[in-house]
Amino acid sequence: MTEFVGNPLFASGGITIFEVMNELAQKHQAINLGQGAPDTDGPADIREAAAKATMELSNQYPPLAGVPELLQAVADHNKRFYGIDVDPKTEVLVAVGATEGLADVILGLVAPGDEVILIEPLYDSYLPMVKLAGGIPKLVRVTPPHWELPREELAAAFSEKTKLILINSPQNPCSKVYSDDELQFVADLCIKHDVIALCDEVYEHLVFDGRKHKPLMTFPGMHDRTVRIGSAGKTFSLTGWKIGYVTACAKLMEPIKKAHQFLVFTVPPGLQHGVAYGLNKDDEYFETFTAEMQAKRDFLMKGLKEVGFDVLDSQGTYFITCDFRPLGYDCDDVEFCQIMIKEAGVVAIPVSAFYQGEDGGVRHFVRFCFCKEETKMQDAIDRMKKAFAK
Repeated sequence: MTEFVGNPLFASGGITIFEVMNELAQKHQAINLGQGAPDTDGPADIREAAAKATMELSNQYPPLAGVPELLQAVADHNKRFYGIDVDPKTEVLVAVGATEGLADVILGLVAPGDEVILIEPLYDSYLPMVKLAGGIPKLVRVTPPHWELPREELAAAFSEKTKLILINSPQNPCSKVYSDDELQFVADLCIKHDVIALCDEVYEHLVFDGRKHKPLMTFPGMHDRTVRIGSAGKTFSLTGWKIGYVTACAKLMEPIKKAHQFLVFTVPPGLQHGVAYGLNKDDEYFETFTAEMQAKRDFLMKGLKEVGFDVLDSQGTYFITCDFRPLGYDCDDVEFCQIMIKEAGVVAIPVSAFYQGEDGGVRHFVRFCFCKEETKMQDAIDRMKKAFAK
């Protein structure tokens, strides 16, 4: 047998930075403030609703798009929070997490040779999915410390070949919430060039300091050219369930559903019923969830400042970005994260892992995650104070 060679897109790449850091955390028994997964499970009543549905309702293949109860709940959620009118029968799809939803959209809408605009820093699945679809990525970047949208560069990235732009707001890892003015600028470009907007909005209920999430889909002229993706994992702290939901007009949804049917076909029905129950919870749940996460953010930000980091603004998501140069380290972010694991026993993620090619001045920043118990975060803070005091 000749030497086996896999798909070069995947064979040439390594494992994700998250898995690398998780393995180092286990090896050194470090506190993991890298991975964006909460320490505690989501609300008991949502888990009980899923368990009840699993025991009392069908566990056979549900409809391809999702169980009717969840399709309706997603439509109602769009209307309740954003005033978006959605037909649950033709404009909603349930996916195996937002990541599969993103793959469905990209594989369903992007043809070989189409250009796709991506804004760095990138969630790690974006680029491989675009390449897998045969798309040509056009990268534009926002950079620390202010993460300002480079409007001239973004406008220049659009062309007659552009099929889609992917917007992540609130944005992982930089915690940027795009302003209405920035979103209007993106909308104007999409309309001018007849481009579809794919909006990764999994952190829609993690927006802080009085800000309100505003979907690009709500802007004039954008409803029928926008695909919106949400996540039960992020909204209910149930990341292991891997339940995401896609909203798009029927014309765009048709090819998205066809991609979904050949990737996974359908999603566990009991979990779908649990998420439907969760999306129908009253406003108090969502308000309390945001307030509790903001308090966690404030707790970790205060501690990181005490350690000596230059702590950047965190407008949303689970994450805080820090410049470690004030601690006196003259190395790149990957080396610093390795040093911190070995000397302080704390895991963070190097921000450069979310960029392609030249670092562009981002190799002095690391990302911490605050969706953790305060006792764990305090332990990490104490460890870093002790280690870096040396």
